[in-house]
Amino acid sequence: MSEPSTEPNRVPLMVLAWAWVVLPFGYGVYQLFLKLVQLFG
Repeated sequence: MSEPSTEPNRVPLMVLAWAWVVLPFGYGVYQLFLKLVQLFG
C-alpha cells in the first residue's frame, strides 16, 4: 500500500527563495519608474 508523505514542508523555503528574487526586481522596477518620471515628466 502507500505510506503517507514524510517530505518536509518546503513552503517557507519557497517563499524565501521567491522573495530573494522578487524584492530586488521590484525595487529595480520602482527605481526605473522614478527615473522615467524624471526623464519624461
